Amino acid sequence: MKKKKTTILDVASLANVSVATVSRVVNKQGGVKPRTEKKILEAIAELGYVRNAIARSMVRKETKTIGVLIPDITNPFFSRVISGIEREAVRRGYHTILSSSQDSEDIERNVLDNFLERGIDGLIITTSNEYGQHLERFMDSDIPVVAVDRQLHHYEVDTVLSGNREGAYEAIQHLTNQGFRKIAIIRGPQSTTPGLERYRGYKKALNDHGIDIVEEWIVDGDFGEESGYQAARTLYSLEDKPDAVFSSNNLMSMGALKAMNELQWEIGKDLGFIGFDDIDISTFHKPNLTMIARNMQHLGKVSFDYLRARMDDENEFKHKREYIMSPSLIIRDSSKRP
Repeated sequence: MKKKKTTILDVASLANVSVATVSRVVNKQGGVKPRTEKKILEAIAELGYVRNAIARSMVRKETKTIGVLIPDITNPFFSRVISGIEREAVRRGYHTILSSSQDSEDIERNVLDNFLERGIDGLIITTSNEYGQHLERFMDSDIPVVAVDRQLHHYEVDTVLSGNREGAYEAIQHLTNQGFRKIAIIRGPQSTTPGLERYRGYKKALNDHGIDIVEEWIVDGDFGEESGYQAARTLYSLEDKPDAVFSSNNLMSMGALKAMNELQWEIGKDLGFIGFDDIDISTFHKPNLTMIARNMQHLGKVSFDYLRARMDDENEFKHKREYIMSPSLIIRDSSKRP
């Protein structure tokens, strides 16, 4: 029978330490007590644990590899952010390992353990749970981390965000300036920074312009296309229908547009529409779609720049840094008053 391959998890279990601590020892990162390091080295010797990637990293300390972990690889927003990360990483001589958590804490935890085994030099992450404790083992490794699009509330890490509240406010203000008063929102998960902040921008704009917030015009989605589709059908089923809809992300916009087309609920005739994140069909759809746009590749570039600065000298910045990129309102025909 073929012998099961020894993993870093086996070493950690035998030495009674975390995977992160084992990783620090094999990567010669320091910060481990001599007695603990001795236990780990003895466990490695006893189990005969060797990984090629780790072996190389022991020789030259760094692997010139970063991990990128996102919740949904099919979302065009993340595809473009990744493009920005990879372009800058290649320019700086780094390789990128990409993985998707499918918005699952368990998958995210497993991916991060794998990243530790591979000996990555740094991590860029959009987490599945901004308040979760599932990142603790990885964070104990002291590998530099940058959060993009969502925050890590329990950890002191650099964060790269968009002006979510600002963008939503600008969208609603534009609709009110066009004469719309019955404005609905398809909002994202309130446990996420984008979902919560865009909803806050929506509410503030309505309050500032003296427009009542109607609960039945607030419909929850999960940032997925199907939830946008169902949300639009819910709004259409109301006796008192909204005269405009603000969709909180690109995939929900695509779902909502599909439902509106099926229902013959016509943008430009029956209602106005604005979505957050410009999508490819914006200029092909009739009427053309007004959108809140972000330079997604630039978000990726900044994320890598922040990470590289930490990898080069983690002590250069004593406190966590936050970058917020302002979005822009791209006015087209869908937000004109019918």
